[in-house]
Amino acid sequence: MNKVRLADIAEQVGVSTVTVHNALNGQKGVSDEVRDRIRKVADEMGYRHGGAMAKQSRDSRFRNIGVIISEKYLAEYTTFYWKMYQEMAIVATDKNCLTVVEILKHDAEDKLVMPRILGDDSIDGLVMMGEVSREYIHRMKQQYHTPVVFLDFYDKELAENAVVTDNFYGMYLLTEYLFEQGIRKMAYVGSIHATSSIMDRYCGFYRAMLQHGERVPPEWILEDRNETGELQITIPERLPEAFVCNCDLVAGIMIMRLEEQGIRVPEDISVVGFDNYLYPGFPDKRITTYEVNMRAMAKVALDKILKMIRNPGAGRGLDIVSGHIVEKDSVRLKINADI
Repeated sequence: MNKVRLADIAEQVGVSTVTVHNALNGQKGVSDEVRDRIRKVADEMGYRHGGAMAKQSRDSRFRNIGVIISEKYLAEYTTFYWKMYQEMAIVATDKNCLTVVEILKHDAEDKLVMPRILGDDSIDGLVMMGEVSREYIHRMKQQYHTPVVFLDFYDKELAENAVVTDNFYGMYLLTEYLFEQGIRKMAYVGSIHATSSIMDRYCGFYRAMLQHGERVPPEWILEDRNETGELQITIPERLPEAFVCNCDLVAGIMIMRLEEQGIRVPEDISVVGFDNYLYPGFPDKRITTYEVNMRAMAKVALDKILKMIRNPGAGRGLDIVSGHIVEKDSVRLKINADI
């Protein structure tokens, strides 16, 4: 017999999974009529509390997963992590999890003020999305023993509990793709020390440049943001043949800056990004990019945190989720260059 999930009961009754959970566990907020209907459907579908179904009840009970997102990643246009959180919330429903998000304010991170959701023991596990200071993480681990998974960043101390996209190899492949189009003189756009993701993408870019014997002048390694995450991009006086940008948002802004100066993309210069994510309200610049599989990353992170909740010694290791190159219109292809 297939395992009956709370989501299956919710779909049959026409209510939320949370309502089913509350009804079957005697919690408040559910009318007697709805509670009786849910219990009846649960019985008919073979869902039971206790007895032969005790193991199912234990295994399928809801887990509350907290998600922390740093405020510095929620500046204007920067909604990539909101999309990642939405993907996680969708996956969580199928895994009998509830997710609750808390924004880590700039001053809270600076003053080492811990997240509220850790203070009342209401969550079973925590996913920290986006990079925060190591001092903050160390203080949090000292004060709380809640299982934590770090999503989209890591370092040598956090690698055993982290999930990332293939930043290094993805950008390496994307840079190799530009070489295949006959492009050799490239600049990298991204504040290398801002996040581990930007650093890894730069390293992938630089490896490809080294392999092809190409030097990258210091003025072609461009900062793209300030300490608060606000994007600030300046075009160098001497232009390369291509700008390799650490994300699609930066690539889109770079294209707009070039167009303002009468420089055409891709006819005069090529631009690539990373993520394959179109920011709401931002014009679609048809950027050639490396797609990050956000749904897969969210699923791996949730699987990891659930394993850690059930067994603190499980789920260890750095998980790397691969993506793929998506060809669009921002690179001058070799076949066109030869015409």
